[in-house]
Amino acid sequence: MSEAENLFGDEHVKRYRETGGEVGHRWKKGSKILLLTTKGRKTGEPRTTPLIYENADGAYVIVASKGGTPENPGWYENLAKDPQVELQVMDEVFPARARTAEGEERERLWKLAAQQWPDYDEYQKKTDREIPVVVLERSS
Repeated sequence: MSEAENLFGDEHVKRYRETGGEVGHRWKKGSKILLLTTKGRKTGEPRTTPLIYENADGAYVIVASKGGTPENPGWYENLAKDPQVELQVMDEVFPARARTAEGEERERLWKLAAQQWPDYDEYQKKTDREIPVVVLERSS
């Protein structure tokens, strides 16, 4: 098992930033990781989370699964309040705008994301909420 596969949470963020993604961009089962920084909805402080992503239509796609728990992850609640976020993909850091995919777009992007991380389908079975699929589009 590589060092990156053992990374989680703050340690994952730290190693990803230190190495420009050389450690941490590839994670378990070959998945790709980006760093999402949102503004805390209560504190206003920046919050960075490593998340599995997929590329689609010139944007980045992430899934607010939280392992299939009944509630959305905190990072999703943060970007729902303020969709202006910062992304780091490998050594590139840039602003982006988040939006939640719906309808046919959500279904198409869910399938794409689940090809990268098949556990998403299991997570959806564990919860009554429709797990949000988020599109992150680069902003200037």
